[in-house]
Amino acid sequence: MTRRLGLGCAFAAILAARLASASAIGAPTPDTTYAAVRPDRALQFPVDLGAHPRFRTEWWYLTGWLHTTAGAPLGFQITFFRERPDIWRGNPSAFTPRQILIAHCAIADPAHQGLWRAQRIERAGFGLAEARTGDTAVWIGRWRLVRRDGVYLGRCTGRDFGLDLALTPTEAPVPNGVDGYSRKGVDPGAASEYYSIPQLRVSGHIERRGHADAVTGAAWLDHEWSSAYLEHGAVGWDWIGVNLRDGGSLMAFRIRGADGAVLWAGGTSTDATHRIRVLSPAQVRFTPLREWTSPRTGIRYPVEWRIHAGDQRLTLRPLLDDQENDARASSGAVYWEGAVRALLQGHVVGHGYLELTGYGAPLRLQ
Repeated sequence: MTRRLGLGCAFAAILAARLASASAIGAPTPDTTYAAVRPDRALQFPVDLGAHPRFRTEWWYLTGWLHTTAGAPLGFQITFFRERPDIWRGNPSAFTPRQILIAHCAIADPAHQGLWRAQRIERAGFGLAEARTGDTAVWIGRWRLVRRDGVYLGRCTGRDFGLDLALTPTEAPVPNGVDGYSRKGVDPGAASEYYSIPQLRVSGHIERRGHADAVTGAAWLDHEWSSAYLEHGAVGWDWIGVNLRDGGSLMAFRIRGADGAVLWAGGTSTDATHRIRVLSPAQVRFTPLREWTSPRTGIRYPVEWRIHAGDQRLTLRPLLDDQENDARASSGAVYWEGAVRALLQGHVVGHGYLELTGYGAPLRLQ
């Protein structure tokens, strides 16, 4: 019998917890007391490298570009999500799902003409899955992202592929927004605490259908947590994280409404000296240049863009068009998460990742 808790089992456990509470103490009371993001709280390290279990939603988003020893370019994603569900007070059972862990893993491979991808979901506890406080240590079974001696170690395996990487920071974490308080809408409550670590130096191994390859490259880590990420009317976002060849970096995003209008935008750029510049909504503009339609879902994604971010003007072109990630068996979302080249006047000046959410259906952060 498998020890991994699937999505259906997770929901069944939530239901069982509610029923147990009802029978034990009468009418159940939902515990929806989530911590709120505050603009007066600055990020604190190393404690903010770890989990924040009082908040509703959290993720560690690791993306980057790799090259094999033969020089073939690849993109990769290792993402861990932590969700705190509405639990019911009064149930002492260890099986009550007080935290849910979700993970996505993918390799963007032009030779494969798409993504090698896999996903996992598990309730926290019993040594099977956890997101620890105090420093980065999050795992589901043998999938994990941990920080040891200042180096991040990321590992995940799918049915016919795997990643085993070491990622070394070359600079300090970059706070996004105002000291890490990142607005996501007109309502100040629609916000997250958010930092990035760009320009991670990567080494390790990948495996595809039993064939192992040594790889090197550069990556980007986003860590974000919130209890009210999207305000009313928002359906999704477009996001980029780009490592620039001159040593700088650029993060930019926009939040979209149902009619495609921009509800909010923002970003952060750094230069080669690590000087940080926070970008206001008026300084960020995404202009789609070309669309691609998924043959599986029929969703149309704008996969090529012109980005205006402060004084930067970049064109983004995907490593390959088909980088759609169908994660309905874990997070419930279908989204496009892909490796892109950043060009200035036709010349490649950086590499990064583009994320497109809410195009097939409004994104729901539970």
